[in-house]
Amino acid sequence: MERTLSIIKPDGVEKKLIGEIIRRFEAAGIRIAAMKMLRLTKAEAEGFYAVHRGKPFFESLTDFMSSGPIVVMVLEGEDVIRKNRELMGATNYKEAKPGTIRADFASDIEKNIVHGSDAPETARTEIAYFFSEMDIC
Repeated sequence: MERTLSIIKPDGVEKKLIGEIIRRFEAAGIRIAAMKMLRLTKAEAEGFYAVHRGKPFFESLTDFMSSGPIVVMVLEGEDVIRKNRELMGATNYKEAKPGTIRADFASDIEKNIVHGSDAPETARTEIAYFFSEMDIC
């Protein structure tokens, strides 16, 4: 059983897509093992995206991610990292396949509705940023 982190970004929350995104996960056989809504401070967003510090998009990304509430989830299932990334679609929503979350709802390369871990090691680090083991059912 694999785990991954999923974030519904501020634009997804603002567009009232929480239920639709969860529906898509569940329809794909993905189990939600933990979930909470929160609002990151700028410092917390910088901590989460520290791997991107120094890149041209770091400031705008962390400003955006601290601009409104987000929903963070631990997703669980067989091959869940790959499944979640397929459901999300390409980071650049213009390149995302039709029917993916980003193709259907994103409006910008940063404001692309969702975030998902890209590898098991990343997933472990990202999950631990938001959840303790006691939080995960």
